[in-house]
Amino acid sequence: MIDITNSSLRPEEKTAVALGYFDGLHLGHVGVIRTALAQEGLKPAVFTFNCDTTLPKFRGPEDIISFENKCELMQKIGVKYIYAPDFAEVCALSDEDFVKKILIDRLNAGFACCGSNFRFGKGGSGTPERLGEIGAKYGMRVEVVKDVCLDGKMISSTRIREHIRRGEIEEANRLLGYELWYRLPVIRGNEIGRTIDFPTINQVIPDTNIIPRYGVYKSYVEVAGKQYHGVTNIGVKPTVQHRRDGSGAVMETYIIGFDGDLYGQDIAVALVRFIRPEAKFAGLDELKAQIARDKEEALK
Repeated sequence: MIDITNSSLRPEEKTAVALGYFDGLHLGHVGVIRTALAQEGLKPAVFTFNCDTTLPKFRGPEDIISFENKCELMQKIGVKYIYAPDFAEVCALSDEDFVKKILIDRLNAGFACCGSNFRFGKGGSGTPERLGEIGAKYGMRVEVVKDVCLDGKMISSTRIREHIRRGEIEEANRLLGYELWYRLPVIRGNEIGRTIDFPTINQVIPDTNIIPRYGVYKSYVEVAGKQYHGVTNIGVKPTVQHRRDGSGAVMETYIIGFDGDLYGQDIAVALVRFIRPEAKFAGLDELKAQIARDKEEALK
């Protein structure tokens, strides 16, 4: 996938552009992108945002997955080009300027598609219907992709965030179409886990991401292309004091069947199922016994 955001590159071939913020890249978003992929003779592209600026519809940064993870998933789907400016760079454009300067001039779009709630242009004045009107002036076809529903409700990032906040990871994953995952650098912790025969890796979920309910999760961990079962605690580690720089929640994972040094490496951890809430134990012996029980639960 070619990122043309900060380059002068304009695709030589006409493109089919999927439009959206695509937070979480859930099943509904994938439907929009696959519509772009299905356009014969056009190269699939995505317009989205890589935001330091909070979008108006959000109270604050609450990304389901990072921009980097989103790009990784898009590349696997088959997207060839991505244009992802900061929202602040395009929010003042009129709806017609957005279509002309971004879709036509930058992305060479012959086709564009979006969901029913997509808005563009200054103040969000542009609707999907308006996109079709302006697109027709420039020979760009437009398709509004139907919402994807599950259990009679529209799949949305808002719905998924609520499940994540409550620790309902299995339900969030069902709506996402994959297990919620993070690829983050391993940092040094206090290494207490090694003293109780359960060595762990420590990672920090950035404060730009929504934080799952504190507690212990069954997880999958990818190391050097191999997948392992894991036990992941998200929270503040109440039994053992842990100090670190930065912000965000600590994610501590015991990788079942793995023994090695991963410090400084970017390791992918996927949350599969909530096991129990975070708890404080009387001492390390009690903590060790509980981790052993968590391990058995994670292997089920």
